[in-house]
Order: sequence, then structure tokens, then C-alpha cells
Amino acid sequence: MVRLLLVANKTLSSAEVSRFVQDRIAAGDCQITLLVPATPQRVHAGSRMADEIATAGSGVRGSGGGDSVDDWENARTRLERGLSDLRALGATVDGEVGDANPAKAIAEVLGRKAFDEVVLSTLPKGISRWLGLDIPHQIQRKFHVPVTVINAEGAPR
Repeated sequence: MVRLLLVANKTLSSAEVSRFVQDRIAAGDCQITLLVPATPQRVHAGSRMADEIATAGSGVRGSGGGDSVDDWENARTRLERGLSDLRALGATVDGEVGDANPAKAIAEVLGRKAFDEVVLSTLPKGISRWLGLDIPHQIQRKFHVPVTVINAEGAPR
């Protein structure tokens, strides 16, 4: 069985994610863990997110200028909807909300559980903070796990 860590936030309900999951289900037995970082709804200029990537796994809580309780609740709502959508596609899936810093959230999950691949669903290059912060390569280098990037070009379904 292939174990995938699917990390998504704004693009979770995109057609690209649905197609990816359907393709993986069709290819054989897979278990998906969905990780939704509790990213602040508004990211302010001068965010310290890039500095926080260096502290991933250090126990330092990410910040982004939002109310962390509201951010966590919003992420929980996105997670529940995402789990429901993926199960409707036939996926075997579990999930959790992670730290606001996506690199830290991924590091925490990878520290507890082994995966065959990490899949990041992001906004297109130039818009995506995750790509701008080079999170795919950081995760690949630090954890020696294949990282696949899904660029969600279209609007969420």
C-alpha cells in the first residue's frame, strides 16, 4: 500500500486535487493522510514565515498575524470538508490540522509517521507562498522523501 501525505489549504477543493486522487486510487491501493496547515486567513507583508521555516520542528509556534484559534477552527472546517470530498471519490483517508507554518506542520507529521510521498497542492507559481519559500525542495532535502507538487490553476470546485 502506498502512503501519501497530501498537504493542501486553499487548493484543497480544486479539480486538480480531485483528478490527482482519482488517478492514485485507480493506480492501486493507497492510504492518504490529509494535512491542512492552520494558515492565517490574511497574510501581511513582512510575514516571518520564511524565518520560521528554519525553526520547523523546534517547537516554536508559527505566526502570521491572525487569531490562532480562529485559524485553527477554519483549518478544521477545511479539513472536514476535504475528508468528505476525498472519501466521496473513494479514497481511504484520514487527516489533521497542522501548524500555520506549512514546513513545520509537515515536519511534525513526518516525525510521527512514515510516508512514501509528500504531495503539496499549491496555487500557481508566482502566487504560491509555499513555492516562493521553496517548501517542496526543503522537505525533499530534509526528509529524503519524494515530493510531488500539484499546481491548482483553476478555481476551487
